[in-house]
Amino acid sequence: MNKRPPYLLGLLCVLPLIGAFVGIFMVFYGIFKYKDRTFIVIGSIGIVITVIVYSFLFYNLRYGKATAKAFAGIAQTQINSLVKHIEFYKIQYGAYPDNLEQVVRQDETVMIKDPLLLRKANSNSNFYYKKSKERYLLFSVGEDGIANTNDDIYPLFEKSDTNLFKFIRKREGL
Repeated sequence: MNKRPPYLLGLLCVLPLIGAFVGIFMVFYGIFKYKDRTFIVIGSIGIVITVIVYSFLFYNLRYGKATAKAFAGIAQTQINSLVKHIEFYKIQYGAYPDNLEQVVRQDETVMIKDPLLLRKANSNSNFYYKKSKERYLLFSVGEDGIANTNDDIYPLFEKSDTNLFKFIRKREGL
């Protein structure tokens, strides 16, 4: 004669991750030991709760507003640093690079990938860069991934520093 299943164990099923393991345990024990349909259902609910909670978390980490804001902050920091590397490249070679890959060849630690585009798995995930004679345009396309919109991120520097750098300010054109 089988004992009554420990239904209270089902309370652990509301805890994500732990609930999945307890749920799997309950499903197997419900099928093979207790042969109790209610015990199996409670275990299945524990598994489903974990899947729903983690799906929501991963979705939010990829597409959430807070995540986008954090990536925009990272993009701002990286693009500010990238300007300095581009300017150093000009000092070394006498001209601005034709593309950002030339800066990376000079210093492999330079980050030219736009974190906002990497987040969206875009095929061309570099910061936007265009050289024009003795000036250049550099920016992140922002959260929407579209150039020349209000969410674009441009390098930020002190007013005194911008006289030294030849990057083109917001939408000045080439």
